[in-house]
Amino acid sequence: MLDRFNRRIHYLRISVTDRCNLRCTYCMPEEGIHLKRHNDIISYEKMVEIVEAAARLGIDKVRLTGGEPLVRKGVSYLIERIKAVPGIEEVALTTNGVLLTDMAVELKKAGLDRLNISLDTIDPEKYKKITRVGDISHVLAGLDAAAAAGFRGTKINMVVIPGVNENEVAGMTAFCLKKGLRLQRINHYSLTGLDSINRDYRAERPLSCRECNRIRLTSEGKLKPCLFSDREYEIDFADLEGSLRAAILDKPREGTCCTTKGNWQIGG
Repeated sequence: MLDRFNRRIHYLRISVTDRCNLRCTYCMPEEGIHLKRHNDIISYEKMVEIVEAAARLGIDKVRLTGGEPLVRKGVSYLIERIKAVPGIEEVALTTNGVLLTDMAVELKKAGLDRLNISLDTIDPEKYKKITRVGDISHVLAGLDAAAAAGFRGTKINMVVIPGVNENEVAGMTAFCLKKGLRLQRINHYSLTGLDSINRDYRAERPLSCRECNRIRLTSEGKLKPCLFSDREYEIDFADLEGSLRAAILDKPREGTCCTTKGNWQIGG
């Protein structure tokens, strides 16, 4: 489906939870978050209904995000159900990799096509500083488990943070080449303003607004047409296609800022 600015919207990002087992400095508050009740989080069955309607409108790629999607029980069931939806060509997942050692085989069997793993440094001390609580050995073991399970073309998402890890891009590139991974650099930004994106470094993400091809579903079941916007749509389950059309047609030409959600609630 085309939006008002002739952009083809064919990519749906679903935040399956706002919970995370890390506390990255650029994403989550140090003190943690107010946890939503189970009843406030959209069910997997309803997510699948939304994907089915989205596929009828031309959505062919779905990415599961969080928070950290692997902390929500049964995510492999969701992957299997989405993979079975006619028209969906790719199901991907973004994870911090901490739980991959135990889950990589399960995810592959469920039909997951591709992984993105968030890793901003390969320095153990710096990793702990950035994540506040993380142990990089768990992620490195997860990378090996994903490769052993058969995942290929895995991307490493590296947020390039001025004054923290910008001097590691070359080292991360070499690490990824050695491991058969693909480095995806993400310029550091704040949702408080599109102009916060640090453009000092060459990076693959965020995309420019003119290239945007996606809409987002939050874990509480709201449709967001744009990352850098407060616009949200309640979903009418009696008219799912109508809800999706409204969100797509309300995508702004350019984002400005998002003041009502944090990164962990949208999935980046």
